[in-house]
Amino acid sequence: MMGAQAMSSQDVISVYEAMVGITDQMLAAANASDWERLVQLEHQCAACVRQLKACDALNRPLAAPERAKKANAIRRMLDSDRKIRDLTQPWMARLSAMISNKTVERRIARAYGV
Repeated sequence: MMGAQAMSSQDVISVYEAMVGITDQMLAAANASDWERLVQLEHQCAACVRQLKACDALNRPLAAPERAKKANAIRRMLDSDRKIRDLTQPWMARLSAMISNKTVERRIARAYGV
């Protein structure tokens, strides 16, 4: 990744494009149910966000062509994010149900001394 303090507009767009590539990889990982890879990629994406925040690039005005590229990148990331959520929410619901069942099981065992 680039240095955080002195990013040009093109550097900022490059970070957004890198984030699009990462979210595309996250979608592929979610499609493959590769949850460990998904988490690794989430960390990479978070690092990009920290990089943008560190140089205050999120509030810096961009010229119209760069704004259009940034908006396109954000749209693509949001689209991938929606698809990832569609894939992960059923899995998260199953995991939550399993945890809840184990918690109830432990409470019953404690209550009856089993």
